[in-house]
Amino acid sequence: MRMMMSAAATALLLTMGSADAQAPGSPDKGIKLPGSKNAKVTEVYQRALPGIPGKSIKGVMVEYGPGGYSPSHTHAKSAIIYATVIEGAVRSQVNEGPEVTYQTGQNWTEMPGDHHRVSANASETQPAKIHAVFVVDDVDTELTVPDKK
Repeated sequence: MRMMMSAAATALLLTMGSADAQAPGSPDKGIKLPGSKNAKVTEVYQRALPGIPGKSIKGVMVEYGPGGYSPSHTHAKSAIIYATVIEGAVRSQVNEGPEVTYQTGQNWTEMPGDHHRVSANASETQPAKIHAVFVVDDVDTELTVPDKK
């Protein structure tokens, strides 16, 4: 299932036009999640999935400065996520699995209900970036929900 979703998400990305990307020179829409450090999240595109009413694909860029991290979190209840490190190295732990350091070009998948316990830049001196592709119900507008303390 995870491999099939990864291939499907990749195929969708390859077929999407550049018109969905944030236009050059447009204002930076990045947000900082509460509890994060030196991290910015920007939705870079959104498109309804053809032939699947009520579902969308959304692209999110997560940028970590040196030592940056996001708080432990979950995602929208319907979200299937395919995340790829596009710069640097990122430490990630999903559910009770091991903490893994992903290098540029490596990726992982998160399924509905998964708990993203660790999401952090592996470096204290270099930046890191993740491109995350969400397949999500249209009604799920909040993509990331930090854990309540």
